[in-house]
Amino acid sequence: MAAPISPAERKPYQKIADQLRDYIAQGDFKPGSRLPPERDLTQLLGVSRPSLREALIALEIEGGVEIKMGSGVYVRAQAAGAHNRTATLGESPSELMQARALIEGESVILACLHGKKSDYRYLQACIDAMRASIADGLPPLEDDRKFHQRLASMSGNSALVRIITALFDERHTPLSAHLSKHAENTLTWEAAVVEHEAILRAVASKDVLGAQTTMRQHLSRSENRWLKALEPDDSNAGRPD
Repeated sequence: MAAPISPAERKPYQKIADQLRDYIAQGDFKPGSRLPPERDLTQLLGVSRPSLREALIALEIEGGVEIKMGSGVYVRAQAAGAHNRTATLGESPSELMQARALIEGESVILACLHGKKSDYRYLQACIDAMRASIADGLPPLEDDRKFHQRLASMSGNSALVRIITALFDERHTPLSAHLSKHAENTLTWEAAVVEHEAILRAVASKDVLGAQTTMRQHLSRSENRWLKALEPDDSNAGRPD
């Protein structure tokens, strides 16, 4: 039987969510009130902005807070009586994107070396399908997955294919999926398509450095788009609750 996870092994967003819940339970943050600005919370808790934002998403999933885009994060009434610890809702989205950038940034080198015309046609078809889905107002997630999975398969390494596919599919966990609802829209998907096109151009040209750079930039920008969606509107910082 596997050993139980110790408190030290809990993910940063879980521990931060627990801290925020304690403040709410103690009455520091009243039900119906807006939480302090992000910069104040990071100083109060001694945490990074990405981890704080992930913790807020976790609390929203649990029903403890409500994130109102452009307005702030508000304590929900039922949060005052909540004392349970935050459950595991998936890996940290920020850490996932960083892991993908490291691994896919290397595997794309092999894709450059082993790519064939049939691979390039397939990748272009994925991009075209993504554009069609966006035009229809649909998230092109499946064709996005196919694009990255095909690049992984072009490496010729089945272990890399499994790892990269598993990391991509982590976006279906509660934390990543809920964050996607806040972050993804037509503009963010259009930006992703443009980045996919740059990756394909580099890979088809067998430009190893260019492919590595564009892949890492794509995944770094994807991480920024996810977390930037939760940035507060500073114009609301001085408004009364």
